[in-house]
Amino acid sequence: MELPLVVGVDGSEPGMRAVDWAADEAALRGVPLRLVYASLWERYEGAALAPDLGRSSEQVMADKIVEAAAKRAHRRQTDVKISAEVLPEEPVPALLREGRNASALVMGSHGRSGIAELLLGSVSLAVAARAHCPVIVLRGNHDNQARPGIDQRIVLGVGEEPADSEVVRFAFEEAADHYATLHAVRAWRCPAHETIDHPLLAGEPARHHEQRATEILEAALRDAARDHPSVPVRRRIVEGPARKVLLEASATADLLVVGARRHGHSGLQLGRVAHAVLHHSACPVAVVPQRV
Repeated sequence: MELPLVVGVDGSEPGMRAVDWAADEAALRGVPLRLVYASLWERYEGAALAPDLGRSSEQVMADKIVEAAAKRAHRRQTDVKISAEVLPEEPVPALLREGRNASALVMGSHGRSGIAELLLGSVSLAVAARAHCPVIVLRGNHDNQARPGIDQRIVLGVGEEPADSEVVRFAFEEAADHYATLHAVRAWRCPAHETIDHPLLAGEPARHHEQRATEILEAALRDAARDHPSVPVRRRIVEGPARKVLLEASATADLLVVGARRHGHSGLQLGRVAHAVLHHSACPVAVVPQRV
């Protein structure tokens, strides 16, 4: 059974754009689309009100939100199988549970406005940090269309080997589905404390780090590139902080793929790079959990 692509909806315009993007993505992947809205109306309004007063206003609103999202997704992609559900619980645990049986979770980066926008932004961050599946956060001002195009670019941020295998596979699969070019980027820096007096770096400290970055990049891509020979790959070794390098690359990308490390039962650690791109990327960001 194909695992569905799950979208967290909230009735906001960013949330509806996430529905559009996810519907296109589900069509490309050939998987079902599941729309969920997590609401605490039952806890605060009380299920006992139903016999006397009918459905609460919050319940009515929640039902309308998922109904509108389902209709929008169907208009966008009529052939995609769509299901929708209102979950009477907190958004983060609800979405994390949904992610255990999902091919990926898709979320808007912000909510409706004001305080709600900040809260929903924190929800996206919390889910990206703890989900068991890839989480795609719709950042940037792109048209959110997953349809293939002439200039499709998937940017992959390559970290330390060998923990990047899940991230690299995900990026190659996305590039294959989108008929896109994969731009694999490895940033490197020469620590300020290293000098030409270092015994291993005599005369060329920077060259040592650049060569190491090249080796890490090649090792990370080797297996996935062999398994996806049709995907065009462009390799980039860039001097500078990884956050800055990837944010600059996001300006011309359709999707930026980064990893989050999973440490046994302690969950994920997003790290500074993932935090930075989730907050500031100019394009959608996919955070892929990786086991270490």
